Amino acid sequence: MLPRLERSPALRILLLCSSFNGLTQRAWLELRRAGHDVSVELAVSETAMVEAAELAKPDLVICPFLKERVPAGLWRAHRTVIIHPGPPGDRGPSSLDWAITDAEQEWGVTALQAVEEMDAGPIWGYRTFPMPAEAPRKSALYNGPVADAAVELVAEVAAKAGDASFTPTPLDYRLPEVRGRLRRAMRHADREFSWEEPTEDILRRVRAADGSPGGRTRLFDLPVRVFDVYRGPEVSGPAGQVAARREGAVLVHTGDGTVWVGHLRLEQDGAVKLPAAMALGDLVATAPERSGYSEITYDRSEGVGVVSFDFYNGAMSTDQCRRLASALRYAAAQDTRVLVVRGGETFSNGIHLNVIEAARHPELEAWMNINAINAVCREIVGCTAQLVVTSLGGNAGAGGVMMGLGADRVIIRDGVVLNPHYRTMGLFGSEYWTYVLPRRVGAERARRLTQDALPISAAEAAEMGLADKVLAGSRLDFERRVLEYAERLAADPGYDRLLTGRRQVREVDERRKPLDAYRAEELAEMSRDMFDDRSAFRQARKAFVHKAKAVATPDHLARHRELTGASAPSGAGASHM
Repeated sequence: MLPRLERSPALRILLLCSSFNGLTQRAWLELRRAGHDVSVELAVSETAMVEAAELAKPDLVICPFLKERVPAGLWRAHRTVIIHPGPPGDRGPSSLDWAITDAEQEWGVTALQAVEEMDAGPIWGYRTFPMPAEAPRKSALYNGPVADAAVELVAEVAAKAGDASFTPTPLDYRLPEVRGRLRRAMRHADREFSWEEPTEDILRRVRAADGSPGGRTRLFDLPVRVFDVYRGPEVSGPAGQVAARREGAVLVHTGDGTVWVGHLRLEQDGAVKLPAAMALGDLVATAPERSGYSEITYDRSEGVGVVSFDFYNGAMSTDQCRRLASALRYAAAQDTRVLVVRGGETFSNGIHLNVIEAARHPELEAWMNINAINAVCREIVGCTAQLVVTSLGGNAGAGGVMMGLGADRVIIRDGVVLNPHYRTMGLFGSEYWTYVLPRRVGAERARRLTQDALPISAAEAAEMGLADKVLAGSRLDFERRVLEYAERLAADPGYDRLLTGRRQVREVDERRKPLDAYRAEELAEMSRDMFDDRSAFRQARKAFVHKAKAVATPDHLARHRELTGASAPSGAGASHM
């Protein structure tokens, strides 16, 4: 891995991106923290991209994993660097998909200058990393080692752009480090599989397409897209037959065993990605329940209990929230001294918008969901029999952030991005945020965080008091270090004093204003958002669930438009991020 460069002079940088997602947010945060003036433009059209560059007058344009072609008029006028999710020489729009499908042992990320031929420009830098032995989900690869490498490269590119003597290296396939090649875009046929195939082949095919567009097959003679698959027990049965179900997943026989399918989307108009058993409905209603798959687990040592949950994409449905609240009640009743609440690849993004959108009565389902997640938060905030530690090893947003803040100690992994706001979804928010957020950052900052609707980094979270400690390292290393921290906390000679202090604070706060009062006030606001639709929750939810393409860059991101007073290109309107 190349060494980090010294901090470069401050630059005016335009981030040109397909969406302001977790990776782009990390790049935005890293560049701003380095002192650069950064503005964002979504690549909604060639006109918008060219106009953004004209308004921003950037020293540098950086395009993190941009799906769209950069207009020639833009890259000819401004230094434009593409962050491509493949090693030097790799070209094409399906890089990660092919890397997983072909079981590559090593992969990488490359920074290259935009030229006429896509992904063929001179190289500014690159990173490589080993691929997991077992096929990773594309989303896990993207949000893990790929994102880490990309953010390092973004910082390196900015440093090199400030060095007048730097010249990028022309792409030359004779060089030993240039090991990639041009690969075509994946086609529908490349995503298809049959249940008669071996389990390993099915896992790799589906995970290469997770979370979009999914593996293509048929189930109950229905065309479906398959996501979120795990190896099941080696039991025999007719390939393609559903053998069991559990916690929303279904167990399907393969050519040599079984796979658990967590999520499905029926290939029909208006269908959305849902927990597999919910998507199939009555077709699996009589399938037997079987152990061996669980989204929630509990483990304990002498002094520490750990409730782990891993909900796909961090979305928490009513049913999932009820199960998690039950697990937390069980854990809090044990004779351990510290309770660790540990999230998965994504810690939590709050209520499950897909399940809500697909419900017969979406408003009622939303109401049930927010009450169920409130019950989870209440278990964390109200636990006074043990000290509580939340372990944020993955990104969190909206109610998922607030859920984590209810603990005594919030530990966050370096590189995690938090979005502590509800504004873009048209919701006031609940999850006791009006209690847990101000008590950590104060009322004024809490107001700004929820109104500005901007991401914050792990380092910023610690600086402002949202988090108590930032730990670096891989997910597994992070979880190990959080567990060690919890064990030290349980063995601390001052533990009884700490626990007594927690109880006293909770008692004082409860006398001043009961938790039930916070909950009632928040739900009164949420009822207006969910039932009266006062802030366009219905439209924002639909746009999110159906992946509607943005039509303009939100004003709070496009500083080049804000500062110049220019509006978005004609025909563009509000967009949901």
